[in-house]
This record gives sequence, structure tokens and C-alpha cells, in this order.
Amino acid sequence: MTPRVRLLIPLALTYLGATSLLVGVWAQFFPRAFYDRFPGFGVWVAGDGPYNEHLVRDVGGLNLSLAVLAWFAWQNPARMDVRIVGWTALMYAVPHFVYHAKHLHTLTTHADELSSLVGLITAAACALILTRSAPR
Repeated sequence: MTPRVRLLIPLALTYLGATSLLVGVWAQFFPRAFYDRFPGFGVWVAGDGPYNEHLVRDVGGLNLSLAVLAWFAWQNPARMDVRIVGWTALMYAVPHFVYHAKHLHTLTTHADELSSLVGLITAAACALILTRSAPR
């Protein structure tokens, strides 16, 4: 593993863990507020169909699961192959990005479109970095 990849691993785990924790807590415990106001400076969810509490809470649970996985890998990367985190996150990040890239019309501003795509690309890039790391 190159020194650059070794440096990027904790950063990628931190990004994936923190963003998953934020989305997970918000969607799981405050589903209506998540639907109405995510990400807090725009309306990215409400413009894409009717509210469904079950679906929003499922998204919350999924993100909390990813946050826990990233946290365990970050705490002790020697005990856990971080590639597992990478592949798990990649299976979520890539389809999520593709969906939003095809549905930019649901967002109201170009700033929302750009920030949505940047966040989704960053998540996929972090996941990809982790898939390329060697086992420890």
C-alpha cells in the first residue's frame, strides 16, 4: 500500500462514517424533518415524490449501519479489512449517485444540483479508495 493510500484511509473512513451518521440519525429519528428539509440548506428529498415514513426510516437504518461499520474500521483498521467498508459503501454510493444524476430536475437550484453531486461523488471516491487498500 502506498503512503498516499495509507493517509487517505482514515480520511475516507471519517468522511463515510460522519456523513452516514448525520443522514442516519436524521432519517431514522426525525423522518418527516429529514424529508422536508434535507440537507438543511435545500430541499433534496421532498421534490422527488410523496413522503413515505417507512422508506425514510429504512434509509436512516442503512446509513446508521454504514456509520457503525466505518467507525469500527476507523477504530482498529488492523483488526478489520477496510476493503469490506469500501465495497459495502460502494454498493450504496454508486447507484445513489446514478439515480440523483438522472433526476437533477427534482432539485430547485444549480447550487443544490452541484452540491448534491459533489457529495455523492465524494462518497463513491472514498469507497473506491478503501476497496483499493491492501489487507493489514
